[in-house]
This record gives sequence, C-alpha cells and structure tokens, in this order.
Amino acid sequence: MLYKLWMSVYKEFLLLKRDMGGVVTLFLMPLVLIITVTLIQDSSYKKGNDVKIPILLVDYDNGNVSKTIFDNLQKSKVFTVVTSIDNKPITEAVAKEAVFKGKYQLAVIIPSHLSTDLQAKIDQNVQKIVSSLGFADSSATKPKVKLVNHKEVKLYFDPAVQLSFKAGVMNGIDKMISQIETKSIYTAFQEQLGDENAKFDQKSFITFKEIVPKINNKDITPNSVQHNVPAWTLFAVFFIVIPLSINMVKEKTQGTFIRLRTNPVPNFIVLAGKTVMYLIICQIQFYMMIAVAVYLFPHLGLPSLNVEGNLILMSVVALFSGLAAIGFGILLGTVAKTQEQSAPFGATSVIILAAIGGIWVPVFAMPKIMQVIAQSSPMNWGLEAFYDVLLRNGTFWDLVPELFLLFLFFVVTTTMALLYDKKKRAV
Repeated sequence: MLYKLWMSVYKEFLLLKRDMGGVVTLFLMPLVLIITVTLIQDSSYKKGNDVKIPILLVDYDNGNVSKTIFDNLQKSKVFTVVTSIDNKPITEAVAKEAVFKGKYQLAVIIPSHLSTDLQAKIDQNVQKIVSSLGFADSSATKPKVKLVNHKEVKLYFDPAVQLSFKAGVMNGIDKMISQIETKSIYTAFQEQLGDENAKFDQKSFITFKEIVPKINNKDITPNSVQHNVPAWTLFAVFFIVIPLSINMVKEKTQGTFIRLRTNPVPNFIVLAGKTVMYLIICQIQFYMMIAVAVYLFPHLGLPSLNVEGNLILMSVVALFSGLAAIGFGILLGTVAKTQEQSAPFGATSVIILAAIGGIWVPVFAMPKIMQVIAQSSPMNWGLEAFYDVLLRNGTFWDLVPELFLLFLFFVVTTTMALLYDKKKRAV
C-alpha cells in the first residue's frame, strides 16, 4: 500500500516536472503578490510622519477657533494643511473645484465670525446660568441680547474617498471644536465669578489608553505584515485548486485516468498521492512567503514578521489550510469535464472565497448578512487561525475549532469527489 502511494506521489511529481514554467509561476506569483500588497497597505498601519495627506483649509474667521483648528490639523500625524495654491489664497470655490476633481481629498471651510459668535453665545448662556443662581448684580443694566446664528464648518470630500475616512475626519474636527467650546465656557465662568473664586482645571478628566496583548512581556503591535502575510498566504495556497483540477482534467481527456483505473490501485490511493504532492507544494509556498516576510521585508522598509515561538503553530494552520484547498481542487477536477470549465471556475471560486472570507475586507466591516456568509468560507477559518497565533497569543487548543472545520472541509469534498466518480463509472 505504501509503495502504491509513493508511486502515485512520484507520478504527480513527474506531471509537475513537465510544466516547470507553471511550477515557477506557482511559487513566484504569490511572492510578488505579497510584497506588492504589503508595500501598498503598509502606509495605513505606519505611525509617525511618513505619509501625510494634503488637505485644503479656507479660513474666513481668522480668530482663535480657526487658529486652534489649523494648529491641531498641522500637528496631526495624518494631514498637511494647504492654505494657498500657486501662492494665491484659497477661496471656497477654488477648494470645492480642486476637491471634486480629485486633486485633494478634503477641504475644510471655516465660516466668518466663528470665534466671535461662539464667544458671544457662550457669554449669553453663562450669564443666564449665573443670573439664575443669584450671582449677578441686580442693579446692573441687562445687556442687549445679540442674536447669534448657528455656524457650519463645511467639509468637501473627494467623491472617491472611503466612508471610514469621512467619518474619522468629521469626528476629529467635531472633537476639536467641542474642546474649544468647553475651554471657552470655563473661561466665561471665571470672568463672571472672578478668578479668586473660580479656578477650574481645564485638563481632560477622562483619557483613553489602549491595552495590547503581550508575548514575553513585549507588546504585540499589529502591522501590515501581520495582516497581509497570513491573508495572502491563504490566497496563494488556495490557488493550488487551479493546477490540481487542470491536471485531473488532463488525465481524463488524454486517457491517462483510464489506464490508471486498469491497475490494481484504488481511486483513493491515486487521490492520496495528489494530496501528498500538492500538500508539499503548499508547505513550500508557505515557508517561502514566511522567509520573504522575515528576511526581505526589512530591506524594503517594511516591518519584519515576528514568528518567534509561533512557527510550528503557523505551519499546522498552513497544513490544514492546504488540505482544505486540495480537497476543493480534487472535487473540482473530478466534476469538471474540460480545462475550460475547471480553470475559470477554479480561479473565480477562489476569489469569491477570499472576498467573503475577509482576505480583502475585514469581516467586521461587512454587512450583517455577509458576516454570516463569511463563516462558511474555509479562507476565513484559516485566517482566523493565523490571527489567533500571530495577534491573539493563542495556543493549539484555541486553534482546534478552525483546524477541525478545515479538515472537515477536506474530508467532505474528497468524499464527494469519490462518490461522484463512483456514480459516474456505474452509469
């Protein structure tokens, strides 16, 4: 039995050897993919002033509020403030046109008299409160109440920017203005009550601190490499479906499969040989991509992937992910009748599984119905298992649910392939 299995594996090796161009592509393209995607997405994870987005600021106020907004935006690690184009002050019309044409992603328009009207409104409110508490001088002539209209800070966004970017910017500016209002209210109370009786601490009472998991007393800080390497490794592993299914279709169309059936070898031994050979390829792919992430990425200005103490568990996840991909490829190669059926369907199905599995868009950012559907993608199981190892400090027992689902997927798809083949031969 072992000899038959070995010869089946050797037969698969000879088939792959005859197409060295395809084999090289199978190993080379995932490496190019992971390097390219990680370089592109790295800026969204970087901290510091490496990448800044230029935004337009039109200041019709020229007061304390607009100055505070300008200073906060200028100090931001995200934005570079642009107030003039071609040495000419920017107007709202110019800013609007530049943003809507895609030259800039954002323009902030600060209305006129924002600072003075804000202070006037705060003074009116504080005077009402102080008067109601009986602190006001009853003999003093009541000042004439000035009608103050609400002010709007206009934001122009490039129609192509993401909604998450819009929400983040709007929340940030709203927070800045709220802080300005709070400080102005404190100052107004001090003026009304007197400095000796009103000494307000204007520092924020509530602050936020992110608590991150630790490994060996070191913080685990997520970066582009930790997210992209597992995701695109799974994508590459599942692309095994295409050459595996094509080779199975070739065996059927060229008559090789019929000759194999005349030998005293059960069909499951033939499939086992394919499984072993392509599982070796999947593991080689995995270790090549890990080697690139560990040794090459630092030379490209990217963070190095830290696999210290995690390589064995990651290898186990890659092994079970490879089994799931091979099972799917065997089923597709058994059902497909021509290469024109197996190749396009295999490529499209892998892309769909990647899309719904969270490879491109995080599952939590998907609509509720898609979050439910994502749980059915084997790529999602493999990705969650990788994240458990790299980012959640998981143990082997934490991986058992995902590994079980991946292995079950392999068993179910392989069994379906065997039953379909048996039924087809019985007809």
